[in-house]
Amino acid sequence: MIEKKALDTMFRRVKGGAFAVNYWDGSSMNYGGGPPAFTLAFYKRPGMKAVAEDPVLAFGEAYMDGVWDLSGEWEAVAGLLDRNKGVFGERNGVLHRLQDRLRKGTPIAQQKKDIRHHYDLGNDFYSLWLDETLSYSCGYFEQETDTLYQAQVQKIDHILKKLLLKPGETLLDIGSGWGWLIIRAAQEYGVNGLGITLSEEQYKATRERVQELGLTGRVEVELIDYRELAATGRTFDKIVSVGMFEHVGQANYPQFMAVQASLLKTGGLGMLHTITHLTEAPVNAWTLKYIFPGGHIPSLREVVGLLPEANFHLLDLESLRQHYALTLDRWVEGFEQHVDQVREKYGERFVRMWRLYLRASAAGFRSGGLDVHQLLFSKGINNDLPLTRRHLYN
Repeated sequence: MIEKKALDTMFRRVKGGAFAVNYWDGSSMNYGGGPPAFTLAFYKRPGMKAVAEDPVLAFGEAYMDGVWDLSGEWEAVAGLLDRNKGVFGERNGVLHRLQDRLRKGTPIAQQKKDIRHHYDLGNDFYSLWLDETLSYSCGYFEQETDTLYQAQVQKIDHILKKLLLKPGETLLDIGSGWGWLIIRAAQEYGVNGLGITLSEEQYKATRERVQELGLTGRVEVELIDYRELAATGRTFDKIVSVGMFEHVGQANYPQFMAVQASLLKTGGLGMLHTITHLTEAPVNAWTLKYIFPGGHIPSLREVVGLLPEANFHLLDLESLRQHYALTLDRWVEGFEQHVDQVREKYGERFVRMWRLYLRASAAGFRSGGLDVHQLLFSKGINNDLPLTRRHLYN
């Protein structure tokens, strides 16, 4: 069979790990030597033309369609993909076409459309498997046994401590999600917070929370792009952005930093919390098409290299890679606990799409080269800061 021969040729090129494949004709093959860390089970023939153009996109769509399943270690899959980019990289321009507009920059209208594709699936959907705060970013685990809620509150507190907030200060959260960070900042530190988002669902939910908690006038949320906010001339004592930079698009990175510089007062502190790669690489075509259209994950050196252009002085840098793997483990558990409700509303193909996204992401942070960093910086020189990090752990 042509399809089987083509897959066998591809799998024989994979180096650095052992795995097994059960083919649709009932035959099985082991690759790489040694005990297999995982098994791919093909129930049907995959479309080999699509595989030839972009293996990651093709295999992702085939998984969504029930063509294959995996048993064993997802982390081993992520590690093999990371070590064998030459085997599984796209070949005929599919990814380049998807990336083309990102290189030109993302207009505000397109940014809004991209964000709503992912975040406006409905608050009911995210409420099924996120914690009570509806925090949709890496948690902070003091112990591996911490609940998801504990980890998310600890993450928020960890960020707020780094920002050295004082009563009466103004705090801007760029990409504020469902608003718990600015709400907690107002409650615990007495600041006046503004959150901005492009998601109508997040905007509505945050407004409801603010009203329910009696924080109207102290916490605001606006449905606005960061570039539109800069045009208002407002400035803030502190700025934070958690899990939003990945949506900016590579061509927009310099503008994002320049906008932050215009919004942050001289001497003020900023915190950028973002997923990173070890080196510069495009997001795979499957993720761009189905999960995060318009997204791009920067390398750490790419982000750090942008700071001087905005007169931002790096004060603290922390990796939370293992924390994100644990966070995703909790999300997977919550998703699977409510998978019947998700399937009833969105269908089986949607379930398999999200299962692949969540499980592959968890594996990527353990073995696939993904990381997440918090970068704390000041606009200009600030000499009124603690000499140690002891305040973070008191």
